[in-house]
Amino acid sequence: MNLNEYFRFDDKNEKPLENLLEGGGFSAIFRSIGCIGDSLSSGELEAVHEDGTKSYHDYFEYSWGQFIARANGALVHNFSRGGMTAAEYCESFAESKGFWDPTLASQAYIIALGVNDVTRAYNAAPDKPVYLGDPEADIDLSDWHNNAKTFVGYYAQIIQRMREISPKCRVFLMTCPRTESKDWRQDAYDLHRALLYRLAEIFEYTYVIDLREYAPVYDAEFRSRFFLTGHLNTMGYLLTARMVMTYIDYIIRHNLEDFMQAGFIGKGGIYNHAYKW
Repeated sequence: MNLNEYFRFDDKNEKPLENLLEGGGFSAIFRSIGCIGDSLSSGELEAVHEDGTKSYHDYFEYSWGQFIARANGALVHNFSRGGMTAAEYCESFAESKGFWDPTLASQAYIIALGVNDVTRAYNAAPDKPVYLGDPEADIDLSDWHNNAKTFVGYYAQIIQRMREISPKCRVFLMTCPRTESKDWRQDAYDLHRALLYRLAEIFEYTYVIDLREYAPVYDAEFRSRFFLTGHLNTMGYLLTARMVMTYIDYIIRHNLEDFMQAGFIGKGGIYNHAYKW
């Protein structure tokens, strides 16, 4: 058996989502995962009633996080709710739910915030380009209390506070998939993507799950199969889980040194000093 052929460790031409995994691949090395996000991280299903009104329902058992939990046998926390923004998460939601409690510390976190942040930034100033903050000016790496009250400042705060309760946790930042639309959102989501890549440079052991670049375009054909009006359907959430697991597997295989000691995350500070930590 040629391990390099099978796992493609050194294949520089491999694309992250070239072959979707049904199981979790190497993403299964994490036994606890926290999913921080909005409705799309919450398994939210959109109902349309006979009178045309809509209602929205977070069914966490259908979230992509819980599909990952069932595929990998891992403990996955849904730190999410429909409509969530980075600001609300930091200012009230996480505290009110006890999500900073060290007993909920996870080995890995997946952050999927940005859709509502972008929309609200646009609604606040529709005549101006969406502004989400400046990573160089808005982040105090020594004290998150001093971060600016911008999307970037709050998003960085989430990473910093997670690292307080789970030092050395691995963090995965999710970009927004493409659609066929040509409206203002596209430039805003491109900006969002660029900011996530900059945050991945600033913080150690932080990686980008770039669905904007590598996921299928969420066009009319995609929506006809995987959407329920404006949100994903249950098949869509399962597909997202497979994309996330496949992407994390890809990141691990192409950065093996970063994950050699993943089993020591959350084990009280012990680790193998002969390897990168």
